[in-house]
Amino acid sequence: MRRLFRFVAGAIFSLSAVAAIASELTVTDGQVRVPMPGRTVTAAYFTLQNDTAAAVSLLAVQSSAFEKAELHQHTHQDGVMRMEQVAQIDIAANSSVTLQPGGLHLMLFNPVQPLLAGESVTVTLSFSNGEQLSLSMPLTEMPRR
Repeated sequence: MRRLFRFVAGAIFSLSAVAAIASELTVTDGQVRVPMPGRTVTAAYFTLQNDTAAAVSLLAVQSSAFEKAELHQHTHQDGVMRMEQVAQIDIAANSSVTLQPGGLHLMLFNPVQPLLAGESVTVTLSFSNGEQLSLSMPLTEMPRR
């Protein structure tokens, strides 16, 4: 009986610890841009807050609204801006990382349905600690230049 109690108590504690970790990774200011007419590629931006005591990495992104999704960054090299895929995005303990135009961002390829500003798409983020966050992100128009 004691073994059963210790097992159940340990399982409850473990589940509580996982839930606490998941609630300490938060996303704010999320948006997915509607692709420009005739284009099949767009980007998503947001701020990712890590309120845990350990660093965590964003390893992958998925969305049922797109055929493919990747982590990307812009870099400046020899006066030229380049975009490249990255394997992960690191978020230090008790800090945040902002994915924004001209920096880190998500690239989303080949929408599987028409995308309209004002609607939302679901994006799932996968982290190095095994956690996943599924987010509903609003679709926004590309800013006019």
